[in-house]
Amino acid sequence: MSAPYLTAAFYKFVALPDFESRKPPLLALCQQRQVKGLILLASEGINSTIAGAADDVRAVLDYLRADPLLADLQHKESWSHKAPFHRMKVRLKKEIVTMQVPGISPTHMAGTYVKPADWNALIADPEVVVVDTRNDYEVEIGSFAHAINPQLKTFAELPAWLDAQPQLAAAASGKKPKVAMFCTGGIRCEKSTAYLRAQGFEEVFHLEGGILKYLETVEPADSLWTGECFVFDERVSVGHGLKPGPHALCRACRQPLEPGATDSPLYEAGVSCPRCHASTSDAQKNGARERQRQWELAKARQQTHIGDT
Repeated sequence: MSAPYLTAAFYKFVALPDFESRKPPLLALCQQRQVKGLILLASEGINSTIAGAADDVRAVLDYLRADPLLADLQHKESWSHKAPFHRMKVRLKKEIVTMQVPGISPTHMAGTYVKPADWNALIADPEVVVVDTRNDYEVEIGSFAHAINPQLKTFAELPAWLDAQPQLAAAASGKKPKVAMFCTGGIRCEKSTAYLRAQGFEEVFHLEGGILKYLETVEPADSLWTGECFVFDERVSVGHGLKPGPHALCRACRQPLEPGATDSPLYEAGVSCPRCHASTSDAQKNGARERQRQWELAKARQQTHIGDT
């Protein structure tokens, strides 16, 4: 049986001064076509992952590409037997990926794209500093060998981390090192490489299409990737060929469960895990318990609970 749900992930940095007015018709179309997921709109562009029946998802993509500003919008596809999302949201944001550094323009300043087929040779060069720009819980379940893990809680912490790293200091000649950056789908690297270029780095590279395109196109025997890649939907993680991985998700913090987490006294399904238990109050945990109870009732009745994300 073929998988019935098509997931499309896409983003584009492009000036959208009228981004607020784009929300109502886009949301209406997604609801009409029963497409679910999340679309972020900002003056700097669009960022999204949506899922549904193939014809419906492609109808949304066709609608977006009918706009000359988005005509060359590229997307990545994957298939699943289970609906990756249960609600549709279109959100207006200040940034489609939050860095909180004014004046950074990936449209004009992003680094050099490196295709997945050429990535191995680049990061094998001992003179290249390889940086994983994802959050710590994402790096925890998989990354490229020898890549630096900045231990980020949020992407907005990356600029300060970059500024403080001795590996990125200029040599005695004044020349800054070569830097290669990667992330899940490529969007964070558009901004992180633009930031480095704004700081005077000339040789800055990033993986075109991100980890997902690498895992989709590079054969396991030739791969320098170890582990799984965290994704922000019900698959939780994927491996080579974008096959769903073994990881489960904490419904409270939306992060992958660590090995042995479900055996911990701090784990409670839908309420907390060892990673997030200390960060929520008793009132928040009680609210989560009620949501979990309602979700379990809806599942028993084979209904979709409105609280599903």
